[in-house]
Amino acid sequence: MATDKIAVSGFRHVFQTEAGPVQATGTIDLTIQPGEFVTLVGPSGCGKTTLLKAIAGFIQPSEGTILCDGKPIKGPGRDRGVVFQELAILPWRTVRRNIGHGLEIAGASKAERDKTVARLIDLMSLTGFEDRYPHELSGGMKQRVAVARTWAADPEIILMDEPFAAVDAMTRLTLQEELARLCAATGKTVFFITHSVEEAIFLADRVLVMTRRPGTIKAELAVPRRNAGGRDWDSFTADPEMRDIAEKVMHLVHAERV
Repeated sequence: MATDKIAVSGFRHVFQTEAGPVQATGTIDLTIQPGEFVTLVGPSGCGKTTLLKAIAGFIQPSEGTILCDGKPIKGPGRDRGVVFQELAILPWRTVRRNIGHGLEIAGASKAERDKTVARLIDLMSLTGFEDRYPHELSGGMKQRVAVARTWAADPEIILMDEPFAAVDAMTRLTLQEELARLCAATGKTVFFITHSVEEAIFLADRVLVMTRRPGTIKAELAVPRRNAGGRDWDSFTADPEMRDIAEKVMHLVHAERV
């Protein structure tokens, strides 16, 4: 019997503050299968990031368990890479050296680093920018580097917390297509948080919808699998099945408005 890549059971988290306890989430149960791309949408403050941080191992849940490959998550690990909205690239390193940073720390050979970095530079459309520094890049290019850097360390699971929220609309569409292509090429397990219904559906194999705080999972919708090369926006927007799913998710999210 195959083991779930991620299994969240009875998860509930309460933050202790000077003003008293704050319940960040309700009780949450979910599973993510190996190679699955799962997106999570819901109102601001409903506990999406709290759940992601718990899966990353940055916080321990007040209640419940989180398993990775059947083993309890007790802290951060190399099997889980995280991409936040805030950029996590080093200003004193070039694009090439930023992407390869984790491989250097892990002691990978130069030949291995060069091969991995070259492949990711190609997949993330960074060709020609290999020797540029972050201050010479646009916001979208910097986020490409952040994504590639996380992938380069070869974690089994990628956790992404609104990584494209700060870029302009056109760049965001391009980044989404590149991420879809990257996932199709590497087969990683991805858990992706977003406020955008369209982004959630475009990227996902399955969309989870949360209620307002304290958030619980109120619904999940399957999305037809990506093709071998990933998705593109032209075919996505022309697909009536995708539009129908978008309408359903929008209705579910809109029902949680305050």
